[in-house]
Amino acid sequence: MYELGALRAMDEAIEGLDLTRLDCYVGVSSGAFLAAGLANRMGTAEMCRIFITGDSDDVQFRPETFLRPAFFEYMRRASNAPRLAMEWWRDMLFRRGDSRWSDAIARFGGLVPTGLFDSTEIERFLREVFTRRGRSNDFRELAAPLYVIAVELDSGKAVRFGDEGWDDVPISRAVQASAALPGLYAPVEVRGKHFVDGALRRTMHASLLLERGVDLLIGINPLVPFDSGNAVRTPGGIDQRLSEGGLPVVLSQTFRTLLQSRMQVGLARYAQTYPDIDQLVFEPNSDDGELFFTNVFSFAARRRVCELAYRNTMDDLRKRAAELKPVLAAHGLALREEIINDETRSILDGLPKPPRATETTARLRRALDDVEHLIGQR
Repeated sequence: MYELGALRAMDEAIEGLDLTRLDCYVGVSSGAFLAAGLANRMGTAEMCRIFITGDSDDVQFRPETFLRPAFFEYMRRASNAPRLAMEWWRDMLFRRGDSRWSDAIARFGGLVPTGLFDSTEIERFLREVFTRRGRSNDFRELAAPLYVIAVELDSGKAVRFGDEGWDDVPISRAVQASAALPGLYAPVEVRGKHFVDGALRRTMHASLLLERGVDLLIGINPLVPFDSGNAVRTPGGIDQRLSEGGLPVVLSQTFRTLLQSRMQVGLARYAQTYPDIDQLVFEPNSDDGELFFTNVFSFAARRRVCELAYRNTMDDLRKRAAELKPVLAAHGLALREEIINDETRSILDGLPKPPRATETTARLRRALDDVEHLIGQR
């Protein structure tokens, strides 16, 4: 949701930028949802209507799709309990050693489900979206290359879905695998191998784009560590000492710190290796307590998160305007001063009314847009 708000702000604030017609897309973890949508020519306005306002005539989004308990996984794991218990009792009776209890803990660890939620419905939702109105669920049919990154669990290696050898995997399946955050979602099986969240290997996988020789890299990192000492908009009752928030807060801060530090190291290396490529990376404000303490399981808060992202990105563009203007101008882009200087602007203010279309008229509109783009290029 944060990435969507940031993309919407860039879409409105940067003249000449068409996020649905970039040269290449890389999606990692939840960012794969948006990258796949943009590569399928779904604009930020349409995605806001799907996920925020809910008035899309094309896609009906149900939040419960993302929070379906993995009952099958629970039952599969629980079915092993009697066998493991019998083996444990046998070992306790006939074996000696001080490692009995530690062995028992390791053995019964196999009863713990690999994920709380089932992502099967997520894949079905994406498959339905990408097989309507001229869109495609096939990497090979997209106008621009799309890469979705996941990590193979058994080897720890990153796999580029959409790259040669992996481009026959449906986009919906690749996104499902890339967003399978361990602990929340069970690993996703593809070709007999199990895959988990793509961010576990690298944060942005920007090298994929840089190696293709792009001249401008645009990235969004939605997770940064929270600076409680300089916090603004901190919810009431939250102590500056994050340890008081318990294990979930400590794990969140740890995960965010690891991701951002790893990304910063990568970007610094890329700047030396590819000095002629401009890099624009947008992140949340580290002192935004409201964003940090938002309940990640509350889809009711998704509009607020999008709104915070939209305003944070607008603030970022406004503060960095002097630095960004010459960089953008080199690529035929410009900042819309009237947009970025409107500090009261909301993500909904620039959202056009939803068009009413059938499958046929949607395909016709898409074809006409292609013709208009071709004429513009020539």
